[in-house]
Order: sequence, then C-alpha cells, then structure tokens
Amino acid sequence: MEQKNAVPSWVNPALVNWRLDSFGSDAGQRVHVEFYVDENTFKERLKLFFIKNQRSSLRIRIFNFCLKLLTCVLYIIRVMTDNPAQLRHTWSELELIFWVDRKVPVWAIQIVSECICILFQGNLWEQIFQVSFLLEMLNTVPFIITIFWPPLRNLFIPVFLNCWLAKCALESMINDLHRAIQRTHSAMFNQVLILICTLLCLVFTGACGIQHLERAGKKSLSLFNALYFCIVTFSTVGFGDVTPQIWPSQLLVVVMICVALVVLPLQFEELIYLWMERQKSGGNYSRHRAQTERHVVLCVSTLKIDLLMDFLNEFYAHPHTQDYYVVILCPCEVDVQVRRILQIPLWSQRVIYLQGSALKNQDLLRAKMDDAEACFILSSRNEADRMAADHQTILRAWAVKDFAPNCPLYVQILKPENKFHVKFADHVVCEEEFKYAMLALNCLCPATSTLITLLVHTSRGQEGQQSPEQWQRMYGRCSGNEVYHIRLGDSMFFRDYNSKSFTYAAFHAHKKYGVCLIGVKREDIKSILLNPGPRHIMSASDTCYYINITKEENSAFIFRQEEDQGKGRGHCDILNSPSGLPVHSIIASMGTVAMDFQNTSPTESGAKLAPPPENDQGSRRPSIAPVLELADSASLLPCDLLSDQSEDEAGQSDEDVTANEFVKGYPPNSPYIGSSPTLCHLLPQKAHFCCLRLDQSCEHVSFEDAKAYGFKNKLIIVSAETAGNGLYNFIVPLRAYYRPRRELNPIVLLLDNLPDDHFLEAISCFPMVYYMGGTIDNLDSLLQCGVLYADNLVVVDKESTMSAEEDYMADAKTIVNVQTMFRLFPSLSITTELTHPSNMRFMQFRAKDCYSLALSKLEKKERDKGSNLAFMFRLPFAAGRVFSISMLDTLLYQCFVKDYMIPIARLLLGLDTTPGSGYLCAMHVCEADLWIRTYGRLFQKFCSSSSEIPIGIYRTESHASPEVSICSVSIEGLNDTREKGEESKILTRSSSSSDQSEHPLLRKKSMYWTRRLSRRSVKRSDSSLSSIQQRLGVLRRSEREELTELVRNRMQHLGLHTAGYNELNDQQNSISYVLINPAPDTLLQLNDVVYVAHPDRYTYTHIYLFDCCYSLTNCRP
Repeated sequence: MEQKNAVPSWVNPALVNWRLDSFGSDAGQRVHVEFYVDENTFKERLKLFFIKNQRSSLRIRIFNFCLKLLTCVLYIIRVMTDNPAQLRHTWSELELIFWVDRKVPVWAIQIVSECICILFQGNLWEQIFQVSFLLEMLNTVPFIITIFWPPLRNLFIPVFLNCWLAKCALESMINDLHRAIQRTHSAMFNQVLILICTLLCLVFTGACGIQHLERAGKKSLSLFNALYFCIVTFSTVGFGDVTPQIWPSQLLVVVMICVALVVLPLQFEELIYLWMERQKSGGNYSRHRAQTERHVVLCVSTLKIDLLMDFLNEFYAHPHTQDYYVVILCPCEVDVQVRRILQIPLWSQRVIYLQGSALKNQDLLRAKMDDAEACFILSSRNEADRMAADHQTILRAWAVKDFAPNCPLYVQILKPENKFHVKFADHVVCEEEFKYAMLALNCLCPATSTLITLLVHTSRGQEGQQSPEQWQRMYGRCSGNEVYHIRLGDSMFFRDYNSKSFTYAAFHAHKKYGVCLIGVKREDIKSILLNPGPRHIMSASDTCYYINITKEENSAFIFRQEEDQGKGRGHCDILNSPSGLPVHSIIASMGTVAMDFQNTSPTESGAKLAPPPENDQGSRRPSIAPVLELADSASLLPCDLLSDQSEDEAGQSDEDVTANEFVKGYPPNSPYIGSSPTLCHLLPQKAHFCCLRLDQSCEHVSFEDAKAYGFKNKLIIVSAETAGNGLYNFIVPLRAYYRPRRELNPIVLLLDNLPDDHFLEAISCFPMVYYMGGTIDNLDSLLQCGVLYADNLVVVDKESTMSAEEDYMADAKTIVNVQTMFRLFPSLSITTELTHPSNMRFMQFRAKDCYSLALSKLEKKERDKGSNLAFMFRLPFAAGRVFSISMLDTLLYQCFVKDYMIPIARLLLGLDTTPGSGYLCAMHVCEADLWIRTYGRLFQKFCSSSSEIPIGIYRTESHASPEVSICSVSIEGLNDTREKGEESKILTRSSSSSDQSEHPLLRKKSMYWTRRLSRRSVKRSDSSLSSIQQRLGVLRRSEREELTELVRNRMQHLGLHTAGYNELNDQQNSISYVLINPAPDTLLQLNDVVYVAHPDRYTYTHIYLFDCCYSLTNCRP
C-alpha cells in the first residue's frame, strides 16, 4: 500500500499538493462568463440594426430621403392646386401670407409622412441644438397640431425647407453606401455632389419663398416664374422682366443673396482645394478602364524628366504598345517640368500620374495593379546611398508581388548583391553588372558600349540621312539595326535552311537577305545560344535571333533577276539616291548585287595581295572556301583543341614563364550571390593580399611601380571610388578562358577607398590584378599606377557625386578631371561613365572646334525630328569613349515587347556562359587582309574558316588637323562672320571614304568654298595668313611643352623613368564610329575592327570527346 501511494522522485511535492488543493477547493465553482451583454438589450439591438449595420442604415436613410422628397413634391402639388386670386377678395394681404388652401388628400399624406419622419429622429436630447432638428420640428409639429385642432389645417407651413433635410439625408446615404460596399469613391465626387445639392436647395428655397410671399401682391407669381427669377438673379444676369413687388419678397431676395454669398464661396473653396489635391495625387484609374483597356504601371521613387521621356519614347516606339496606357505611381509630388510634359496632347491621353506608394494596397488598388499588363520598378540611381535605394526597390517588388501575383514584374536593381532578393521577377537588370562588363569589353572590343546601346534602342535608321558627310549617313543608317526573333518554320529568311548547320544558315541568310543570324533557341531548351557553331543543326521548331533594320513581318521581298542587274543601279547607288527607297526595298535588294564576286573587278591592292596568278587569270580575286551545309566536326574539333594549346605554347618565350602558371577553372570565391560561374584563367594558388598592392613592396614582391613589373602587355586601369562587388564583373570578362594567355592585360584598380578583405579574397585568384589607393585628379597617383604604360583607362562614375544640388552638375568633377588627362596623355584611350547622357557633349571639349558646333546643330535637328538617338553623332559616344548607364534603361523597357533582349545582352557581354553558346570578340583588319575587300566576302571567310559570325565594324577615319579648323575660323571671322557657321562643316574635316567626293551636295559646297577663298586671298596679304598660323603654332607648342615638362618633373620627383613619356603622340585627329550589320558590299578599310560572335570551342571539345568515348564504349565486344 505504501508503494502505491508513493510519489515518484521526479515529481515536485509542492506542485502535487497545490493541484490537489485547487481541485478540492474549487470543484463545482466554475463561472460562465458572457461577453458583449450590453448588445443584448432591446435598445442596443435597435441601434445595431438601424445605425451600426451599414446595410440597414443605408436602407433607412434611403427611405428618409424619399420621404423628404415626397414632402417637397406635396408642397409643389399644394401650390399648383392653390388659387390665390379667388381668395384675394375675401382675405387680406397678411392672411394670404399665413393661410393657404390645402386639400384634404394632400394634408393627409403630409401628416403620415411627417409622423414617420419624427420616428427616425433617435435621441431628441442629442439633436436638440442641431439646425436639421429645428427644421424638422418646424415642419412636423404644426402638422401634428392640426390633427387635434382642425381650424389650423390651412395654416401655411414652410414644407419646402425639407429640401435641406433631403440634402443632409443624401450625404449620409452616400457615406453609408461607401461603407456598405467597402469602397471609397473620390472626395471630388462627393464635393461636387454637395455643391450641386446646395445650389438646387438655394434655388428651390428662393423660388418657393418668393412665390408664396408674392401671393399677397397685386399680381401673384407662378412657381415657374419664381424659379426663373431665382436662376436669373443667382447667375448675375438680371433681365428685370420678373421682379418681386412687395417688400417681404424683396427682403427674402436680399437674405437669399447674402446666404448664397456666404455658402457658395465656401463650397467652391472646398471644391478647388480638392481639385488641387487631386492634381497632386493624380486621382484614380477606374476599374472600368482597367478591364476594357490595357495599361502598364511605372513605379519610381522620384520622377525625373529624362527618365520619363526615355521610358515613353522607347515604350511607345513599338506598334504593339500604341494602345497601352501608362500609369505612373510615385510617392513624390509631380514637379513643374513633368506636369508640363504630361499636359502635351501626345501624352495627356496616354499617361496617368498617381501620387502614392507601392507599399500601400490602397494606392496599388488605385493603379489597378491586379489588372495591369506589366509593372516596371525602377531604382533611384541618383541617391547618395545606392544600397538604400535597392532596399526600397526590393520592398516595392515584394509589395507588388503580394498584391498582384500574376502581374509581370520588370525590376531594375543597382547592386549585384541585392539581385537574388528579386529573382522571382520576370526580368531583372542589374545596373552594376551590365556597367562593369560593358566597360571591360570596351578595353578588348572598342566601342562595345556604343554597339550595345544602339542595339537596345529603337530606331528606323533615318538619323543623319540628310547630312552631307558619308560617315554620318552610313553610321545613322546602320544604327537602325535591332535584334528580332522568328520561328524558323515560319520564316522567309531561314526556312530554306532546315536540317542545315547554323553557320551555313547564317552565311546564306546574310548573302541573300542581308540579315545577320546571331543566335538560336531549341524548342525544348530555354537557354539562347549565341552562335552555337556548325555542330548545331537547324530545326523547323527553332527560334532564330537575327539583326536587321526591321523584323521580317514588316519586310517585303523583291527578288531581282540576274539579267536585270546590269540595267539597274548598284546597291550603293540605291542607298545613297536622293529619292530614297523604302526600308523594305533596301532590305530585299541587299546582297543580290554585292555578292556577285565573279563580275566585280578587283582593285590594285587586291591584285597585289592576291596569290600569284595561274593560267593567265591574274585579274581574278583570291577564292574563299565555301560554307558547308554540314561541317566535318571530326576533323574540325580536334584541330581546334590542339590549336588552342599550341597557341599558348607558340606565343610563350623563355622569358615569359608566367603563362605556364595559369590554370583554367571557376573562381573559388564569388563576392555576391547570384553571379554566373565563368571559366577563367586563374592562379594555381591565391596571391597574398600584400602582393596585390601595386605601389608597395612586400616580403614576396619588391616592386613599387608598374614599370618595375615589366609587363609584356599594356595595362588596363580602372578608376573607381570603392571596390564594390560589381567591380568583380569587370575582371571576369578580361580573364575569361577564351582570351589567349599571351594577350591578357594587367589590371590595375585605382581606388579612392582601399578595398576590404572580402573583395581581396575574391580577386586574389586572378592573375595580374593589382590595386592601389589614389584618384584621377592626382597626377602622382596616375603616374604610379602606370598610366604611361596603359592602353585603356576606365573612369567609373562615383556614387558620392551622383547627387548634386543641380542635377546635371553631378558629372562636373569627372568631366574636368578627364579633360585634364585628355590634355596630359593625348594618346591614352579613356572611357568615361557619366550620370547624365546630355553631359557627353563636354567630353574632349574644344571651344574653337567648329566641327563640334556643327555636330551640336545636327543633334538638335535630330532631336526636333523625334529621334531617340539624337546624341549618337557626338564623337566621344560614336567612338565608345563615353557611356552612361541610363542609356541602358531601354533594355528593360524593350523586354516588354522583346523578352529575349536581356539574355542576349548578357551573352554578348559575357555575364552568362551557357554551354554551347559563343562569345563576343574582335578582329583587326590589317593590310594583309584587304584582299577580302568587302564585308560580304569577310562574312564568308569567317563562316568557312572559323565558323565565326561578324556582327559589325568599328571604323576609324582620319580628318583634318584642329589647327586648320581654328585657323579657318579666324580667317573667316575677319570679314564675313555671318556665313562662317554655314560653311564650317565642309572646311574643317573631310571623310576618307571613297565615295564621299561623289556626293553632289558636298562637291558643290566644296567648290563654292574654294572659289570664295581664292577670291578673298587676293584681297588678303600672305603675311597676315602666315602670321596667324605661326602664332597658333607657337601657342600650341608652348602649351604642349608646359604639360610635358609638368609630367616629367612629377616623374622625377617620384623616382620614375621619364623615357616612356617621349613616345607619346597626339592621335586625336580621327573619327571613330560603329557600323552594325553593314551592307555586304561595304568596302573594308585598314585598321577596321570587326565585331565577331565566336563559337564556344571549349564546349565543342568536351562534346566531341564525350561522343568519342561513347562510340568506343558501344564498339566494345
């Protein structure tokens, strides 16, 4: 028994006693608690039903409103049935005012309605001091008294005052209606309704009061005449044909006018205030419009005029989006410039501005986000704290995704480390990823930034077509090329190449139609392949991506017969004809004449560079191997593998032993989540952090400047404020595996703030990557980092200067510093990033260069014509020397129509490495390559030999010296200042193109200028001309000598060798521009750089080895 009653040792005895005591003492004493018992009373239930319940309260208020209208209607009926002329003989004037003739049915209905109204008054003590209660008592109590005292049945009661009670009932009814349907209408609507009701009540009260008081006059007024008098009086017209005759009615008119002067201004003031607030907030986008029309939503932190115009111009550039509406959701009040733009008829009917936050469901409901076709969320890149701007963008994306899960999201992010937070979005553009990758490719493939910018902008290629200079016409025409897609089975361009290799299809499509096939996507594979090479066999279900002036659906096909080619004009004549053919005709005829190799006579240079003639056929061009339908991969791929290895071995000398130390692999440390793994050249072992410092020696390295390292290749210097994670994307393309080892350029990071260990850990695995502290405005820092031995200097926009009191002054420091380097080191290729694209006109600024002034006028003309690429003719942009990340905003906008633009841009920039996809590289045309002559033959040469696909040409042409320009301006300014601006285009620079002199307008202007100059030279002494030239030369030399002496002194002070600075030459007298997919008959020129989409041979090698192993395995017995 003791064992049964024993308590286990792990049980607390005190707790056991407490439980036993509690159950023993409180057993049977549980209390049932009821809540909200006050609502169970009869009074509270009635109150809950009639007042608190919105639907019941709404029904009661509607019924009350109808009763008030009924009493007013009964009053009108009583007035119409009353005949004061018959009573004027028996009653006095005072009796006619206080007594009326009220019919019994009207009186009975009036009694019933007033009794019902008094039942809905609620607590009388709470309303006893309200005006509405006094009016109610004034109209109700006399009727109740007439029940008990019949002689008062004809007493006049001002029932028409019930119109004010009906107005109050209407306001309460609308409020209950909003609560019942859980929907808030515009306050503007409520205020307009109140104003209309107030006007109606004033007019109705005045008309009824004047009509009743005029009963005592000699001639009574009808209710209609009284209403007419009130409307004429309140409208301040005052015809005077109807006027009150007795003093009581005149006094009532005075009172009504005074009331109107007090009440109506208050109502109008409230209405105007609400209208102004509505203009600030933007109102609502109605649900009916959202369901019947298509719209997109643009969410931004601050709306600038440049951002708005870039979005609208690019979004509405496509015919597919012409019937779309744009709803802007911004938390800031719209500024004056944006409001002025939105008032233009072109945008006022398409763009709706709403002031609100994307984090509020009410504002998202106003914008009808759940019915939107797309939502664009843009970051504020001008913020001083870009990380905070990204955080705001992430919250907006989360809020939109939570409110409208099915709405497609197009998100712009600034920092790459924040990209994985918005990976659920349909399209994401990381600004720093694209920026640094593009700037890196600019060092390898010149003007890559210009190439990508032109590809992602919508243009018809009409820019510069009225210019007298050939390079501007050609450059503007080729800028209209864009990337399009089409299914191979539905394509006229590519359907004939089903079951053919990709290279074969690309060459023949370019030869026949002038289109450039750059990529393809399988139906069962989501990834786009950039130039997959000859191993890829085209299928009818493949999606082809090509570069052309317009898409195939907008093209007409005009096949020209061979016998008609001799009669018609050549292709170049068609493009340059003054009349101008439609774009589709140019596309259709492109390549049919240019690719007739046998009938075209070679040039002298081609004959010299051609192989020795055989069988007396010296006039025939060197032949190019044809492009095979199906490439012999068994013979091609092993050779590529060996050539890749032998290339590194052949290019290696006994002194260059560092190449053997490089290995291929994936970087072990990525600075942020979401970076695409890229196969790169790496060090076998990570470098020590101390060895990465260029300007300081350590126990492992004794060098302290770039000269001491003895680099074989030119340096690439990057000037940035901080070593952000985006800078990692600058290094990866320059160390990619497909870059030859012997061509790797050393990279020097010139940083304002020294990097942290996390960043050093990420870059320590890459070969020849160094850093040092310094700025570009310090000459000592530039000299120490090896600017004299650099081929490219990249100046990245600093985050601390992106925000300024005056918006466009954010680039002031960068522009001045770059201009200083431009004067100190004229042969250095400087690529600059600016915050605002409009500031690029200050790059390499020359105040007395009239050619730059002519380009400025051309830019204004193109902007007036509505061009989206008006800045394209600026020489720094055309040459790829300046870049602004805001110019890539159109990449995100184009994805609404072309959802493949971001993947293609990432493949071109090397941000993504898809297996089997190629990469962008460049080939320089040297003198030994000029025998190819035309771009079409070069296309065939690449396709047949290396399976590469040319995309465009970067061309550099020489022009006249700036001294000639300055001298010409000075001479012309002596006698004729007015005509100086018109002729400065021709006398300053001339293109070296072969057919420039053939242009009639250019030849006419040149001859006219020559005659004028010859006539004036007779009047002007030769001594004055020579003195001006000598003076300009002395000024030029003295300035150059001062700069040279400055640099040498600083180099001697730092202990650097000054021999390298003597070799610097001024190479600024040139024009460089990009030609995207030029015509096949475009002549090649010396020093042309050809953009090429190179196939991924490393992937092919792996595929080939895998196929061989698979075949050997199957052959085993």
